[in-house]
Amino acid sequence: MSLRLSTVILPHRRWHEGGRSAWIRAEQLGFHTGYTYDHLSWRTFRDGPWFGALPTLTAAATVTERMRLGTLVTSPNFRHPVTLAKELISLDDISGGRLTLGVGAGGTGFDATALGQEPWTPRQRADRLAEFVPLLDRLLTEDSVSYEGEFYSAHEARNIPGCVQRPRLPFAVAATGPRGLRLAARHGQAWVTTGAPELFENGTPEQSVQALRGQVDKLGAACEAIGRDVRTLDKILLTGFTPDRGQPLESVGAFVDFAGRHRDLGFTEIVIHWPIAGSDFAADEKMFERIAMEAPAQLA
Repeated sequence: MSLRLSTVILPHRRWHEGGRSAWIRAEQLGFHTGYTYDHLSWRTFRDGPWFGALPTLTAAATVTERMRLGTLVTSPNFRHPVTLAKELISLDDISGGRLTLGVGAGGTGFDATALGQEPWTPRQRADRLAEFVPLLDRLLTEDSVSYEGEFYSAHEARNIPGCVQRPRLPFAVAATGPRGLRLAARHGQAWVTTGAPELFENGTPEQSVQALRGQVDKLGAACEAIGRDVRTLDKILLTGFTPDRGQPLESVGAFVDFAGRHRDLGFTEIVIHWPIAGSDFAADEKMFERIAMEAPAQLA
């Protein structure tokens, strides 16, 4: 089974001061998808430049032609399905049908309080995602939607002409818990994971692989419960959050070994972060480009 290689380009640079050139270069390097984080700010980048995900992807759509584009990930923390659907349909149109929506429950970071609310508990986030995703599914596939839920409402929300991609643009659902995995099985065209957070500090790469195997098995069970073949669901690993940290980007061979182990678990796409000096995603740029150009052929 071949393995796709994608990248995340964080929206931390002004468009005309390196932002634009990174997206152009990503397509030249042959990445399958260029993603960006959909946050209002993020961790150590909080007090520095940070731009909006959907405007960034819209700009990226105008300077690329083949590479898919996507969010990793959009969450209910500061999004509403009605307004989000309109923006996604517009971006899908501008990109010529190249958009993927990565969607998840979000976390307790800056997004969770920027609108003045108290951060939600994990259960509260899961409750909102369970309503957010099905409503967004309807909004992207039906011309007019009315809905009254516990957290979200829509009144004759119009989304004509709909997505370029039919019946709608694909969802990549980020989840590790049972409720999120059920959402991925029912509504997702792909599933996203970053691994097991509890292993990041003190775990081993071997323990991480075992934990990911368990997640893949649980996804399979969620699919089986609704009669879906889990093989119809792409499986995406967003790297940088496993005990390996930056080791896979140290050489082409190291990356091929890392990616091969995860391909054997059933993963169909590996996502690596565009290097950012002085950050958690620091990496040698020349080696990063070598990996992008050489590794896919070795993993085919």
